Amino acid sequence: MSKTVLSPIISGTMNWGVWDKNLTTKEMENMIQVSIENKITTFDHADIYGSYTTEADFGKAFHASKIDREKLQLITKCGIQMIADKRPENKIKHYDYSKDYIIKSVEGSLKNLKTDYVDVFLLHRPSPLMQADEIAEAVEKLKGEGKIIDFGLSNFTSSQTELIRQKTEVSYNQVQFSATHYEAMTDGSLDYMQTNGIRPLSWNPLGTVFREDTKQTRRLKKLFSALLEKYHLGADTLLLSWILKHPAKVIPIAGTVNIARIQSLSKAIELDMDTEDWFAIWTESMGDDVP
Repeated sequence: MSKTVLSPIISGTMNWGVWDKNLTTKEMENMIQVSIENKITTFDHADIYGSYTTEADFGKAFHASKIDREKLQLITKCGIQMIADKRPENKIKHYDYSKDYIIKSVEGSLKNLKTDYVDVFLLHRPSPLMQADEIAEAVEKLKGEGKIIDFGLSNFTSSQTELIRQKTEVSYNQVQFSATHYEAMTDGSLDYMQTNGIRPLSWNPLGTVFREDTKQTRRLKKLFSALLEKYHLGADTLLLSWILKHPAKVIPIAGTVNIARIQSLSKAIELDMDTEDWFAIWTESMGDDVP
């Protein structure tokens, strides 16, 4: 079981840096403060974000904020080797889950984030060449040294998770799950996680509702217009509430840096969506009645 208590909604930092918003140190510091004020105390990272720069940028802001380390939780990931200025030795994108690389990556993340430990450490994507024994050795060493508290996976199938879980405890799996991408709910992934005490984290929890104009998203937007009158909440908040209602206790990772939206997202925690409205969202996403 996880030793870490994460916030009901997690702040995703992937777009904070040079990959998108390019926030200054002061702006990142403000984002950390605003998030915590709105009960979002967990921050999701990966070593590759910003082509290996965002962790360090966040670390500067966190250090400047003088916020007590115990008031927030940090997640990070490793394993993807990108072609980037900071990795000139990489000639092709690939994965590395050797014991030495995992340990080196975690120690680099600790230095970048200006912390002595990360609350949750994840393997970013499954590799066909990963050795479960070697991964377990690295994880147990890092736990023993207090550098990571909990261990988990990201984008792993149930069988891949079981492979790792046979060697070391897996507390989390970060997967794509939203009203428009609900396959984790129907392919057995969330069932497997519930059975084995693994907490699901959801990346891209708003799905494609605001990013694509398709028959699916048009149906959903029409429904949300009607639900707005009932709940007096925006579609983004309702989408998170839809995720939060699932019994697997999925924690959505919200990547927004819009302060008004952050404030509205926190309302999803308090909303218990009516069961028929939950099914109405799934129905409109599928474009058909439930079986």
